[in-house]
Amino acid sequence: MRKLSLTVIGLYVMFLSAFSQSTKGFDTTSYTPKPLTLDETNFVTSYYTQEGKHSAIQGGIGNEHVVDLSNGLELKFVGWDMSHNKHTLGVELGLDHHTSASSAYVSKSGASKTGGTRVYPSLNWTIENDKGNSFGIGTYYSTEYNYSSFGVDVHATKKISSNTEINGKFTAFFDEVKLIYPSELIPQTAVVSGGTTTYTSASGRTITSGGGSSGGSPSIPSSGRNSYSLSGSIAQVINKRLEASVTIDLANQNGYLGLPFHRVYFADGTDHVENLPYMRNKLPIGLRLNYFMGDNIVIRSYYRYYTDSWGVVSHTAELEVPVKVNPFFSISPLYRYYTQTAVSYFGAYGTHTSADKYYTSNYSLSALNSQFVGLGIHLAPPKGIFNNEHVSSMEVRMGHYTQSTELYASVISFAFTFK
Repeated sequence: MRKLSLTVIGLYVMFLSAFSQSTKGFDTTSYTPKPLTLDETNFVTSYYTQEGKHSAIQGGIGNEHVVDLSNGLELKFVGWDMSHNKHTLGVELGLDHHTSASSAYVSKSGASKTGGTRVYPSLNWTIENDKGNSFGIGTYYSTEYNYSSFGVDVHATKKISSNTEINGKFTAFFDEVKLIYPSELIPQTAVVSGGTTTYTSASGRTITSGGGSSGGSPSIPSSGRNSYSLSGSIAQVINKRLEASVTIDLANQNGYLGLPFHRVYFADGTDHVENLPYMRNKLPIGLRLNYFMGDNIVIRSYYRYYTDSWGVVSHTAELEVPVKVNPFFSISPLYRYYTQTAVSYFGAYGTHTSADKYYTSNYSLSALNSQFVGLGIHLAPPKGIFNNEHVSSMEVRMGHYTQSTELYASVISFAFTFK
């Protein structure tokens, strides 16, 4: 992690030096820099509910009922330096709380934790020069009862011309997963050898992880998971009505990639902990087209192709049509279709055997297709929301999601912008 941080600092110094050259041609003696001041505040709250019949905690059967209440607050600060560069600092704090019927069955008695709270702050800084080129860095943190994550990113934008822009971003996340096992598979002893910890449960089964404490009965050991992605995109204004962009991502995950409380029931009736490879490479490619039908209607279309080293191939198609009813009110109907093949290691309840090296009964990794239908409403009256000039806009989004695995969900969110 220290090596990565030095790389980020080095890139920052290099780009800052390049941006400092933009003072050529400007009379900085008459220019007064503006310190960072609060420019905008955004608050988002949403309510999500889900029902299903294929809980991974119970080996691919059982209740998937989830209720999630999510809240996010963003503070956006803007300022200018002596070189006429614009600095933007984004400070965000998110707080989610969910209840889950299926999580109670981590314990056979049904008495285990049935909900959790996730807290996720982030910090993002971007500098943009007078030509529209920008460079920035971001940091992210997330924690809940069974998971913690720290992330960093470096991002940059380059204007090739008034009609062409390229973007690049590198992101890294370093996670720790607490090894919370099903009650009948809780490890009783642990032996460390060569950096690998092997746990033996009361039933005699052994489970291996890359981390944890040694000796006796560990409380809740953890195992690491690292994720890296390198993405690039190019956006092009084709004519006065049509814009297009292409995005490609190269992503890698390594470490403990399953969840220890996901059961898998074999054909012989025995239950086991989900076991997946310790490496996964991903390749998504996306194409976006925006067509402007006059001043009041925009057709936004998106397609993404995805493949990975676990055998998944997926396709996503999305269409959104924002319609401006008047200068202060617009509606945006949305439709998204998604389909995927299963990972090579998926099997339904009671279908895996001891001959399988890897196995999971998590239906999010099965072959499936899904549909999402939504509607957005945006309000920005000249006197502000509720005649409060400090609340400049409000957006309401609602949608319904259905999946071929008998899972369905609904969500509604409210977003307010304060100036």
